[in-house]
Amino acid sequence: MMQTFTNQSPIIIAHRGASGYRPEHTLASYELAIDLGADYIEPDLVMTKDGILIARHENEISETTDIVDHVEFAHLKTTKIIDSEIKTGWFTEDFTIAQIKTLTAKEPIPKIRPQNAIYNGMFTIPTFTEIIDLVKDKSEKIGRNIGIYPETKHPSYFQEIGLPLEAALLLNLQDIDLPIFIQSFEVSNLKELSQKTDLPLVQLINDIGKPYDFVIDNDQRTYRDLLTPKGLKEIAEYAEAIGVHKNLLIPRDIPGKLLSPTSLIIDAHAANLQVHAWTFRNEDFFLPLELQGNPQKEYEIFFNLGVNGVFTDYPDLAIKQKYSQLNQK
Repeated sequence: MMQTFTNQSPIIIAHRGASGYRPEHTLASYELAIDLGADYIEPDLVMTKDGILIARHENEISETTDIVDHVEFAHLKTTKIIDSEIKTGWFTEDFTIAQIKTLTAKEPIPKIRPQNAIYNGMFTIPTFTEIIDLVKDKSEKIGRNIGIYPETKHPSYFQEIGLPLEAALLLNLQDIDLPIFIQSFEVSNLKELSQKTDLPLVQLINDIGKPYDFVIDNDQRTYRDLLTPKGLKEIAEYAEAIGVHKNLLIPRDIPGKLLSPTSLIIDAHAANLQVHAWTFRNEDFFLPLELQGNPQKEYEIFFNLGVNGVFTDYPDLAIKQKYSQLNQK
């Protein structure tokens, strides 16, 4: 009989796997996250030319793979506009899965995480199917249901080029008896998914800008407009949670110190929405000014605020703090 620990708030979501310890979006990163006790692993999904979902943070892969070393693919380097941004490099939708499988992953921020760069060249790029198989296998072996928390990356863009992500995603998740959340920074694809699946959906919300589908549709609203009581009520009609930039919960001043918390958690809970905050990292580069050298304190502050989940690159530290606080209650 499986035990399910994933419902105990706050859930610990391994952001791109245990990406503080291994290059992100590799089976090694996801497996380590599970071994460290994460409740969910979080793959970002993009599409190959032949319609296979793979895990990369972006469809442009020069920062996260060894593509530049593959002279046989030099001719595929190109410039595209992705969600209003001009990007030059190599894009997953121009490669078959067989070609993608000849590449290896590399650490995207080696200056901040030199400890991960030693793994460059060791791991291939996983398909979503391989990730699901890993999670099923690990769940069975350790007797604990691990959740999967996929993100649809650039859904409008992939729809426009004839490689929609959603049908493949739902097909892959069919008949899977594990906890799932599906997330997106766009709104229309989540609304569409809500008509096609009962799986819980998460509206991602940044602290700047607007959903790209709003740009396409000339919708004047920004992400912050979605956080009004009216906006939250609308989100609750198609989603179970919001995944928010943590600065929306506790803003920072110009030097980088934490200010007073906003009412967003209270407002979201009033609209019957869970709140999952991103992204928690150990390095001083990412931490609030007064918490540098003390990443554990940041978890303590946000857990006390009442978040229902955290995205973290270091799931072991989040779990340690979670149970430390639970034991104090």
